[in-house]
Formats: sequence, C-alpha cells, structure tokens
Amino acid sequence: MGALADILDLARWAPSGDNTQPWRFELVGPEHAVIHGFDTRDHCVYDFAGRASQVSLGALLETITIAASGYGFVVSVQRRMHLPETRPTFDVHLLADARVRADPLIDSIRVRSVQRRPLSTRPLRDEQKAALEAAVGSDHSVLWLEGFADRLRMARLLFANAKIRLTMPEAYPVHRDVIEWGVQFSEERIPDQAIGLDPVTTRAMKWAMQSWGRVDFLNRFLAGTLAPRIQLDLVPGLACAAHFVIVAREEAQTVEHFLAGGRAVQRFWLTTTAIGLQLQPAYTPLVFSAYVRAGVRFSVVPALWDQAVTVTSGLGTILGVDNVKRAIFMGRIGSGSAAKARSMRLPLDRLWV
Repeated sequence: MGALADILDLARWAPSGDNTQPWRFELVGPEHAVIHGFDTRDHCVYDFAGRASQVSLGALLETITIAASGYGFVVSVQRRMHLPETRPTFDVHLLADARVRADPLIDSIRVRSVQRRPLSTRPLRDEQKAALEAAVGSDHSVLWLEGFADRLRMARLLFANAKIRLTMPEAYPVHRDVIEWGVQFSEERIPDQAIGLDPVTTRAMKWAMQSWGRVDFLNRFLAGTLAPRIQLDLVPGLACAAHFVIVAREEAQTVEHFLAGGRAVQRFWLTTTAIGLQLQPAYTPLVFSAYVRAGVRFSVVPALWDQAVTVTSGLGTILGVDNVKRAIFMGRIGSGSAAKARSMRLPLDRLWV
C-alpha cells in the first residue's frame, strides 16, 4: 500500500497505557492518513480526563514523524478541532523533502519496551543524562532523583501508591482485563510474564482476579497487597540508577499540551533504548495527584481518597509542588537486560478503519 502504510506499520509500536493502543488508521490517499484517536476515561480510572490517552497519541504522532524521516518525508499534523476531546482525530500529510535525513531513533521504535524487573543501581553517566535531557526538547525538562536516599523516598511513595491501585474496586476491571495469563507476548494486553511477579505470587493473583470478592478477601485477610507491592514497587524503586520526571515548561491543561508531552516522552524513551538503558513508567502517582488537585473523587471507598491525598503530599515534598503540577510522565531508569516478555501490538490490518 505504499510508504504511508509502512510508516503507520512502524508507528503502531508507540507506547500506550496498559497497551490500550487508542488509535485507528484510515488511508485517504498515498500521502494522507487520518488518525482516529479515542480515550478510555469512561472505563479506566487511570485515564483521568483522557490525559493518559492523549499522551499516548502524542507518542504515536512523534513516532509517525520519526518513521517518516526514513522515507524522506516531513509530517504535517492537524487536529480536527470540531470533534470532541474524547475522539481526538488528526489529518496526517506526508511532504517530500530532499533535505530530510533518517532520524537515528528509527532503529529503537520496535525494540523499545518496559522492563519491570530490577535494574542496575550504577549511576547514569553525564553524557547519558545530557542525551536524555536534550531528547525532550525546549518545552520540557527532566528532573532526576538519584542516590540511595532519593531512590528510597520514591520507592516508599510508590509502595504507598500501589496500595490504592490494588485495593480500589474501580481498578479491578482494568487489572482483570489488561492481563493475558500464561503467555510471554500479547498483542492487546500485558502478558503475565512481563508483570514482574514471582511464579507463586502470579498464581495467587490469577486466582484472585477471577472476581472482586476474591481480591477483597485476599487483601483483607491475607495481606494480599504486600507481596505485589514489594515485588512491583518497593524493590524496583530501589533497584535502578535513578527516577526521572518529565516536566513541562507550563502546567498542561489542553489536549495540545498533553500531545506535546507525549511527543517528548516518546523521544526520551526511544533515546533510553538507543543508549542501551531500560525504563519502567510510574504514571499512577501523577494520576491520583491530578484527581486530588481537581477535587474529583475516584473511588467509592472514602479511605482511598485520604491515601491519595497523602501520596500527593509526599510527591510534592519530593518533587516540589510546582513540579508536580507540571509533571507529564515519570518512571525509573537504569542499565539492565531487555525484557524477555513484553506487550506486542495489533497487526496493521486490525487497525484500519
């Protein structure tokens, strides 16, 4: 179908929260495609106001731009402003330009992945940090949390934040539907082998996830959140070179702000891969902080609001209140082997409108 289809076939490897892939493609002409985006705010508690999906769509648009450079094209993108924010739609045009050179990040698009297991604590080199800081562009900056004391503070905060995720009934259907059990790779979800749990805890989680009643029983009477929080949050939070926060120059409030943030996130992540490092997002503290700052209750369980307020306060203490407001994305980074199990993507023939 031509270069445009090849570009979209590469761009579909852009990251998205829980591998939701909130986009579909329509070919209008040989150099014109429509990206039909959508968000998951109506059924995913982690997609507050559609922001997580908007960041993912920004990552997709940046990936299209990078992929197109390999074919000698620059990319023009216009959002259809008359359509609702829940269905962000973009006209993408390819413009041939003999001056275009292939972006070196192209080679990292398919291999970029999430590594949820422990990483090396060896500090990042100055040149690595400089490359990552340059990747986010002039409208964003990178806040680093390095050294054992900072990593311990972040690990404790993530440990506390995880209790909200794992005891919230509103998150149960999200977790239930996003995991594909007994597989190493998954086109639409997250394979259980990529989650980062040991085999015993994985089996316990698979049993519990068959109903909210089982999850609640495990949490209430068998300390069901303890092992996952230790394995998925506390240990990885310590076992890394640093935690990072990508911060916008001004507080993001519009779809365009979050799209731009997604572009910066993707260049940061691809650069991470290109220089031989691994990355794991830690996005949900920012989600709960956004709920708290907006005064929007996210759960029927009152105690979880108080826990979210505590997490938001702790995040402000660690990062600074202004940085929390302007934060787009955060995670941990370090040296390590690439993940052996990972989320894949829907094939291109299932993404056409």
